Amino acid sequence: MTALNQDLSGPDAADLSAASLAIARRLVNGGTLWCAAPASPSRALRAVSAFSPDADAGTTRVHARTVEGPLLGSLRAGALAGDVLVLLAGSAETEVDGLRQRAAAWGVLTVWIGDGPRPAPGTADYVLWADAPSERGPLEAVCSRLAELTLDRLEHPEAIEPERAACGEEVCITCSDEGRLGEVIALGTDGLAQVRTAAGLETVDTTLIDDARPGDLVLIHAGSALSLVAKEAR
Repeated sequence: MTALNQDLSGPDAADLSAASLAIARRLVNGGTLWCAAPASPSRALRAVSAFSPDADAGTTRVHARTVEGPLLGSLRAGALAGDVLVLLAGSAETEVDGLRQRAAAWGVLTVWIGDGPRPAPGTADYVLWADAPSERGPLEAVCSRLAELTLDRLEHPEAIEPERAACGEEVCITCSDEGRLGEVIALGTDGLAQVRTAAGLETVDTTLIDDARPGDLVLIHAGSALSLVAKEAR
């Protein structure tokens, strides 16, 4: 355990290393890093600064931006497959509820740096947690360390391992093959829908689902939506 982790009683070195590698893989391929802190916009700005130091520092430039406005709506409009979301928020901040599933549908990697009661496994792709809530301190320290590790990896892109194909959490209930998440964008009268997935915009048959609407998340397999995963808040 590093000195940083001893001070924070938070994420161990393995968590930080794995998250930094996943972020670096996305950024080296041109992804944008989005930083969001719903309860503290200034915290998001400091996170952007940590990942994008001055050019004079001699580090690789990272395309990092803050998420402005409502978290879900802003990311839906701006984030693309291959991007990364670094979220700094306590577990009591309800705006982050359900974000990981939608980010997965869009092909966006999620890293949640937070405090308070630890969220359930799978809430984000990587969860880096500080035990004690703090207005400023532990969360920023974790974010700064994560940024340092990521930038160090980007300085040596030849050492970044290629991303291995990962098994999805959602499984097709018909044939037990892996299913994919998608977000319904528009519905046609013939039961076909335009659905946003990590691969882009696809035409999907939704006749197996009752009352699918734009904004809903569906499980897709072989060109059909097999089940409704989550409804858009209305």
